[in-house]
Amino acid sequence: MIRYLKHGKSTEAKSEQQAEVRRVVEKILEAIGQRGEIAVREYSAQFDRWEPEEFRLSASDVQACLDAVDEQTLRDIEFAQTQIRQFALQQRAALRDLEVETLPGVILGHKNIPVNAVGCYVPGGRYPMVASAHMSVVTAKAAGVKRVIATAPPFGGKPHPAIVAAMHLGGADEIYALGGVQAVAAMALGTEKIAPVDMIVGPGNAYVAEAKRQLFGRVGIDLLAGPTETLIIADDSCDAEMAAVDLIGQAEHGPGSPAILLTNSEALATAVPAAIEQLLSWLPTADVARIAWEQCGEIILCDTLEEMLSEADRIASEHVQVLTRDPDYFLENMTNYGALFLGARTNVSYGDKVIGTNHTLPTMRAARYTGGLWVGKFIKTCTYQRVLTDEASTQVGEYCSRLCAIEGFAGHQEQADLRVRRYGAERR
Repeated sequence: MIRYLKHGKSTEAKSEQQAEVRRVVEKILEAIGQRGEIAVREYSAQFDRWEPEEFRLSASDVQACLDAVDEQTLRDIEFAQTQIRQFALQQRAALRDLEVETLPGVILGHKNIPVNAVGCYVPGGRYPMVASAHMSVVTAKAAGVKRVIATAPPFGGKPHPAIVAAMHLGGADEIYALGGVQAVAAMALGTEKIAPVDMIVGPGNAYVAEAKRQLFGRVGIDLLAGPTETLIIADDSCDAEMAAVDLIGQAEHGPGSPAILLTNSEALATAVPAAIEQLLSWLPTADVARIAWEQCGEIILCDTLEEMLSEADRIASEHVQVLTRDPDYFLENMTNYGALFLGARTNVSYGDKVIGTNHTLPTMRAARYTGGLWVGKFIKTCTYQRVLTDEASTQVGEYCSRLCAIEGFAGHQEQADLRVRRYGAERR
């Protein structure tokens, strides 16, 4: 039996918030679409109190940021980017062009073609998300994207040096100090000073996610990455301290971040709330994490592994940390997750910052139908065909003609019939 010992925010409350976000984003996108750079400046001043002469950083601006970052931090950024780049390049190598002869004289194939221009959004409001620059910029460049632009909001009244350093070291071709919906809109729609891109990637707050949703179609997007989610699957081999740390470690992202404990251990389920309170008594980010836990935290108690698996697939969480005796059971059987973190020696923070997998992952149960950001998101797999012989064109054309007739597509049918007449004459 599945029992819910602690519930998060109701669906109705979430829907009300989402409706207000939609209205605000619609207004901003319309204004920027009509007034371009002027509207971008107005919203930047309103939301970020940021009105520089130019949003794009010059080479000297970038160098000043690099000079402001200590050597150890630069080495740490380079280490993280090396791990992410290596894994991304291995993933890229797994995407092979294909050409096969499916019938005598009929050649079908596909080519893997990188998107030409990508805009990478790096969050920087509450926390300067340096790691998000690695995840988007490095991965896009590993995929072969020709033009990668990157933008992040100002932090403390100026571009954040470490974010700029990460963008630059990752290979960004253009770097902007610009945040929020106005940044996403400027990249997607273009302004007098920013050439539009073909695709927008990167996480952000609810407004950024909604902007990407509304812009999808005019540009491509990676996925709708909303507030960070974490699911801890644990049995009695997990102690309350580790479960609490791994729940609150992600809840600190923001007050809307769900953190869920799914367990078949009643002792663990009852011990975790006190362990969380102990953690929140000293954690510097407790003001945010407490709200997230109180409003979005859940504890779900199951009787069996099978119930835990079923519930985990229903939740379809962005991050799933498996702290059980046999974490491979979930690797082998679970189907809905953004990323799995198997065993106590790893954790979501490793994936978020440095280990090499990408941290831009599906939220809001999107893991039911998509994975996270990876080199493949920047690749268009485009097919082609070639018919080499008269016989092959005639054979395919005769089938095609009859199939078009079934559907009543006379023009389609004539395309096939023309080839049959031209290339099948000698055969008859």
